[in-house]
Amino acid sequence: MSPHPDPALCRDLAADLSAARFRSEALRAMWGVEADDAIGRGLRAPALRAIRERDDALAVLARLLVFGVGQPLAAVDAALPRVGASGLVALGLAAVDADVVAPLAVIRPQSFHDDRGPGEWLLASDLDEIALGGGALAEDHVLGAGGASLTLAGLQLPTPVRTVLDLGTGCGIQALRARRFADRVVATDISRRALRFAELNAALAGATGIETRAGSLFDPVAGEVFDRIVSNPPFVITPRVTGVPAYEYRDGGLVGDALVQQVVAGVGRHLAPGGTAQFLANWETKDGVPGLDRMRAWVEASDVALEAWVIEREELDPIAYAEMWIRDGGTAPGSPEHDRLLDAWLDDFSERGVTAIGFGYVLLRRADGAPRLARYERVTQAIPSEGALGTHLAAVLAAHDRIAPRADAELLALHLRAAPDVTESRHHLPGAADPSVIELRQGGGFGRSVQADPALAALVGACDGELALGQIVAALAQLLETDEDALRAGLLPAVRELVLDGFLAPA
Repeated sequence: MSPHPDPALCRDLAADLSAARFRSEALRAMWGVEADDAIGRGLRAPALRAIRERDDALAVLARLLVFGVGQPLAAVDAALPRVGASGLVALGLAAVDADVVAPLAVIRPQSFHDDRGPGEWLLASDLDEIALGGGALAEDHVLGAGGASLTLAGLQLPTPVRTVLDLGTGCGIQALRARRFADRVVATDISRRALRFAELNAALAGATGIETRAGSLFDPVAGEVFDRIVSNPPFVITPRVTGVPAYEYRDGGLVGDALVQQVVAGVGRHLAPGGTAQFLANWETKDGVPGLDRMRAWVEASDVALEAWVIEREELDPIAYAEMWIRDGGTAPGSPEHDRLLDAWLDDFSERGVTAIGFGYVLLRRADGAPRLARYERVTQAIPSEGALGTHLAAVLAAHDRIAPRADAELLALHLRAAPDVTESRHHLPGAADPSVIELRQGGGFGRSVQADPALAALVGACDGELALGQIVAALAQLLETDEDALRAGLLPAVRELVLDGFLAPA
């Protein structure tokens, strides 16, 4: 059954939930930190135990809408005085049977923070493993706010644009995030049920300017261009054999990573000049060719010139990859069904010569001229604030755009400033006067660390915006009693890299 996102009922439901304090902080306070941690592991019993003696509106709504436990009709009517149980039924979110309200969907608050401040959405989606108490999901399941979708939401650039395309919107979380910085958002999905959930969630948030369209990939926007495209596409690699579930929210219906290749091939034609695309993806290491190299080849084959920044966050072997997505579908490890599915995945990888599967972030930009940014890297360390990388990405892109076109002589005329989160560590061997290792560390962004020689460390330390880079290099040459031309030649490439890493930026 699909939701029926009536705008008036959605407004009343949002008002009722607000009045009941149906928000993340209040819910966590009600059932406690330990129970909240258990929810993150897929366990609802500790939270339900913590609130079992309560019959106030927040507890009734938590049991019904967060955990999928049916509640007495009278209690639901009291907790939702504007819409009541009949309003939930009319919205397609619940059914009533013998004075018990049975949920057909979950609604969970999802807090966020971006450059415009904190906020919280109410996100409706299909009953999931927590609400269903385990078991395999339906193939047309509409997912709520999962880890990948929250990561992509945090990666979105917080710079104002006119138009955004959310390709494969699902429950609509990317469209909601994009709308905060865009005048208009077009959200597409092959699943009409997903589009109804996206419309309902937009109505619960009071977000206008989001248009939904049904269709696959770029078909619904043929001939249109956008300032930004965001997508959490169904990139999961699934064997194309009978008996393996093809979940709409994660499986694009193609062999291997072909769907990601199609997104890369088509995205440039739908970007305005200078427009950006951001999406998550899997890519295969296949027939001895590393996944990042295959991704680079797809970008370079685009008939529209694209700049690229591709970051591989992890790489899994075929067994680990298959196990992860079999569990995601609700099939328990050790069961005969689990073993059958694992065989299907491993047979598929073996037959196609796949030895590893990478996961990461893709940022593409339609080049105004010759592409200047082509960065393909592995970033596997813990990231300080993975859910808020958009600000960092925007700042680094802006700094790169000022630095990249400049010849060395022009670069030397710039005034640079070290980022406020940059610190320095010096490591000495016992008894040694000079450090054996100097390390520059980034407290935010990707949490990078860079080894520096004394000259580079001194240069970064002197970059406070007061002196031009050329003045700093000249002063260091005198201080270190070295040839200025040689010092300059050694430092400038490192400076360009530090700008691209976010350690330095034009003042």
